[in-house]
Amino acid sequence: METKQLKRAVRRHFDRFPADFMFELTKSELANLRCQIGTPSWGGTRYNPMAFTEQGVAMLSGVLNSKRAVEVNIAIMRAFVQLRRTIAFNEDLAHRIKELESHIERHDDEIDAIFQAIKQMLSPP
Repeated sequence: METKQLKRAVRRHFDRFPADFMFELTKSELANLRCQIGTPSWGGTRYNPMAFTEQGVAMLSGVLNSKRAVEVNIAIMRAFVQLRRTIAFNEDLAHRIKELESHIERHDDEIDAIFQAIKQMLSPP
């Protein structure tokens, strides 16, 4: 898909791209970017480039009508599902570790009591 088509699709559905989904680079950001990658020989752009966040890419792939956009959208959704599973697993793991810590603390107290009892038995009356 050509950049021109992509920008046209975004401008047509601008309400789907809030500031936390997509933004245009400012002139100073664009100048900084050009300093890092060099100035194009064809004379530059008329409009500042658009930058998309993770959510913006997902929304963009829903707006575009191409096979590749659909494939990207499916891949993004699968990545989100996997991320949620990972987070849920980590929360469960953190909960289990916390339970183990409380068991260990309780066991430490019990072991300490056993050692105190043994010391009392070993000391002369």
